[in-house]
Amino acid sequence: MSMIKGRALRSAAFGAVMAALGAPAMAAELFYVSGAVGNAVENFKTLVKPWEEATGNTVTLVPMPASTSDQFGQYRLWLAAGTSDIDLYQTDVIWAPQLADHFVDLSEVAKDLAPTHFPSIIESQTVDGKLVALPIFTDAPALYYRKDLLDKYGKTPPKTWEELSATAKEIQDAERAAGNPDIWGFVWQGNAYEGLTCNALEWIKSYGGGQIVEPDGTISVNNENAAKAIEMAKSWVGTISPEGVLSYQEEEARGVWQTGNAVFMRNWPYAYGLGNGDDSAVKGKFDVVTLPTGGGDNTSAATLGGWNVAVSKYSKNQEAAISLAMYLAGPEAQKQRALAESNLPTIVALYDDADIAAQQPIIPRWKDVFLQAVPRPSAPTKGKYNEVSSKFWSAVHNTLSGDGTAAENLEMLEVDLTDLKGSGW
Repeated sequence: MSMIKGRALRSAAFGAVMAALGAPAMAAELFYVSGAVGNAVENFKTLVKPWEEATGNTVTLVPMPASTSDQFGQYRLWLAAGTSDIDLYQTDVIWAPQLADHFVDLSEVAKDLAPTHFPSIIESQTVDGKLVALPIFTDAPALYYRKDLLDKYGKTPPKTWEELSATAKEIQDAERAAGNPDIWGFVWQGNAYEGLTCNALEWIKSYGGGQIVEPDGTISVNNENAAKAIEMAKSWVGTISPEGVLSYQEEEARGVWQTGNAVFMRNWPYAYGLGNGDDSAVKGKFDVVTLPTGGGDNTSAATLGGWNVAVSKYSKNQEAAISLAMYLAGPEAQKQRALAESNLPTIVALYDDADIAAQQPIIPRWKDVFLQAVPRPSAPTKGKYNEVSSKFWSAVHNTLSGDGTAAENLEMLEVDLTDLKGSGW
């Protein structure tokens, strides 16, 4: 600890991390690459300030496009080239099997920290016995709804997708007749990218249509329930959802929602805190529930998301980078993210933290959403997941756009996935 520059942190947890790691004698300038949604860029500066002051190191955030598909493509180019310009990568929960060879094994340094996180998330970042990334927050989407509008029209949050469709249409039509021509019933993520894979997986799973590729590697996507789910979503386009929803990602959906022009929205936890910001037209007017089901005995499904931090094998400042990764995955930084951005912690004990419960009461409640989380098929498809997802979202987007029926597109998808599997997952 004698080498640490700047003021010491009051956090015992952070101090323990620094004591275990030590701090580099020479100050390092680190570059951390991450996607950017909401106010994450601004919050990152505040998040890393205690670590910078304690170590004398500095961190520069390199923002990426909001699209996770675009991020992954750029990451793969940098890593394949062995670039040393980036020290740490913020990684999606599904990327570990595909990028593991390029990251430092953190198993030993995190042997005390890792057991404090949800075991399933640590497992998702462990490849061939190596812990290649540390969790910094987890994600599972929910259904945002305008409590004021549902109360106004005597409605309750929908339990099935059919109920959502009917309620959204009724309130949308009534509000437009009352002089609000810009309101829509439901906004979501319909662009052809990873976000559509997440949305469509939720529809299909909630209709009993499986998980695209099952944990044992079985290709299950070509079935009647999956087709029914996608046709249902197609019916929303141009009725309760704008035609433009086919180009929406998370921020486009949030933009419509936060200006007060949607009754329902499917989105991740980060949108909750922003929706209650002083500049939000829906501040204090909304709530969240689990996503609807397909009816019958089917259950709700929410795609398991979440973000992690990995240290590049090509970094010239690995010691400092590992120190930062440990801090970002630790309780102090996770608590700060929860308070500032309503991000869901991956450290179990933080769900009982009194400060978080008081300032972000939605987080303890989000455990119900998290319990319905369904993983994308990255584990069974391994290094081919990105291709699997791309083929899946393309088939779904074609259907939503009116280019073929769901049954036709899923049949062709099954052929494509079978060929891909034959070349080796």
